[in-house]
Amino acid sequence: MDLSVLILADSRFPGGGHVHSGGLEEAVSRKLVTTEADLPGFLLSRLRTAGALAASFAAASAHAASRLVHSGHWRQLDLELDARTPSPAQRVASRAQGRGTARAGAVAWPSPVLTALLAETPRPHHPIVCGALVGIAGGEPAEAAAAVAYLAVSGPASAAVRLLGLDPFAVNAVVARLGAEVRAVAGAAADVAGLDPADLPAPGSPALDLFAEAHARHHEEEVRLFAS
Repeated sequence: MDLSVLILADSRFPGGGHVHSGGLEEAVSRKLVTTEADLPGFLLSRLRTAGALAASFAAASAHAASRLVHSGHWRQLDLELDARTPSPAQRVASRAQGRGTARAGAVAWPSPVLTALLAETPRPHHPIVCGALVGIAGGEPAEAAAAVAYLAVSGPASAAVRLLGLDPFAVNAVVARLGAEVRAVAGAAADVAGLDPADLPAPGSPALDLFAEAHARHHEEEVRLFAS
């Protein structure tokens, strides 16, 4: 596995992911997730929907980066992911993380490929810039997909420890038990990495979209621990 994948999936990577709960904070506020027993279902659902979508676009982006595609391809990828993200709050969160990741990535893996991507999309979606960085560093589409699929569950899991005071060892075990599912999502994403952006999968998660919008409204009315 390319080192770039481990760096991007590391919670210490300065991309700003630590301020996002992936919908977990809203689920906790609604008492839909209250204990460790509730966490696997939430994480698995997120992985198979938002995680699968992110993995598909990360794999496609890694595929594109390794082939030095024309700059307009980046804009097409970005627009297609935007179209598959109906929640404005989700789009804002993805672009905020994407911009932070791009800034850190430009220092770690400077490349004309990244320069071309940012010229087309100055605030790219997070999965697209993650995939591009993996491709720039020499990684494979499946590795890029695995990184963002893992982040789709590790971020909310970490948030659960902070929001609910859960045992971090037990929460880590929940994430570890999702290993086969993460690999399956990454493999499926890699299989479609070479498709035209318009033909990439579009798994939806209406509940997460609604949680994101509700969280954004509540964030304006009261202090929340996470930005999304």
